[in-house]
Amino acid sequence: MNLSIKELITLQEMLFQIEIIRHLYPKLSLEKYENYLKEMVPHNYTQIAVFENAVCLGLTGCWSATKLWTGKYLEIDNFVVNPEFRSRGIGKMLTDYIEKKAIELNCSSIVLDAFTGNFDAHRFYYNQGYAPKGFHFVKILDETKMTV
Repeated sequence: MNLSIKELITLQEMLFQIEIIRHLYPKLSLEKYENYLKEMVPHNYTQIAVFENAVCLGLTGCWSATKLWTGKYLEIDNFVVNPEFRSRGIGKMLTDYIEKKAIELNCSSIVLDAFTGNFDAHRFYYNQGYAPKGFHFVKILDETKMTV
């Protein structure tokens, strides 16, 4: 496999990769995806994508922010590898890139959420040196507004 990695920073670049995002959110419409991205991009949101030729095999969103407990951090969001290409090092390429980016941004840490039942993701993140630090509590106010 001849893989390359690229940071997607424009709305158009991100919208063009909706099919890989649909592995996470199958019912996500282009309109909703575009509306969400229009809100996210101004808040430091970018995407990192792994390509084989022009085909996106894996993608993660990320954004940096600051919190009192951690200072500046980088958050991984919407991490996905096409199921047909898993266990081929694509996820590691993404986390390695994220780590370099976090160091360049002078972040103290990298954070992410993984759904409680997603044991494959838990195993992957443990293998990449991540560990749970706490619980991410959620109170759903209107389920119809959610993507999943």
